[in-house]
Amino acid sequence: MLLKEFKADLHIHTCLSPCADAQMLPDRIVQQARLKSLDIIGICDHNSTENVLAVKAAGKKAGLLVLGGMEISSQEEVHIMGFFSDDQSLRLMQEVVYKNLPGENKETVFGEQLVADEHGKIIGTNSRLLIGSVNLGLERVVALIKSLGGIAIASHINRQTFGIIGQMGFIPPGLGLDALEVTAEYSLSEIAEYEKYNLPLVKFSDAHFLQDIGSASTVFSLKALEFSEINLALGSVEGRKVKI
Repeated sequence: MLLKEFKADLHIHTCLSPCADAQMLPDRIVQQARLKSLDIIGICDHNSTENVLAVKAAGKKAGLLVLGGMEISSQEEVHIMGFFSDDQSLRLMQEVVYKNLPGENKETVFGEQLVADEHGKIIGTNSRLLIGSVNLGLERVVALIKSLGGIAIASHINRQTFGIIGQMGFIPPGLGLDALEVTAEYSLSEIAEYEKYNLPLVKFSDAHFLQDIGSASTVFSLKALEFSEINLALGSVEGRKVKI
């Protein structure tokens, strides 16, 4: 089977993230992704997956592959995106995160945390402190993602705040990451520095507003539009690859 190129933005927040716009509803996210000619999107709200299934349902109708995941903030305040191939693994990871996530959200301080259905109707709210950090160290977070067959990507490593290098000064050897994400504001000198880690670089939008979806993306060369193929592309298996 020949390889085909697919455009992906795997760092998108929904209205569940308190820092995201209330218009980041499942159906509107999918519509915007299609307008930006995306083939694959990833949903990774802060420490929660409660809007993932709704976006998946909306994406399926539109022929868009939606990867379900979350952006976990470790004990060191390092953001790690974890994506999972099936809903069961996603649920198990969510249980661990919630068990280790202290605090309650204050809407007047951090913002609303809205749960929506695939049609964009608000069906509830989340009272947990999703913007906070879990009581799990970085190595444990990555190990849990990998134990469930997930993909672990360090978020926005070219930012000082919540990026692994900005928070820790380096990437621990043997951590088990699958890729490093940079934002659209990366510099060529930064890229040269990151290459020493021998991990693929990906570029996504970290969209919190509809207009930001697809503003940064990565091209995946795959044999099929499937989760397993994305994993293989990150490992450069049999010609599969990623290109920022």
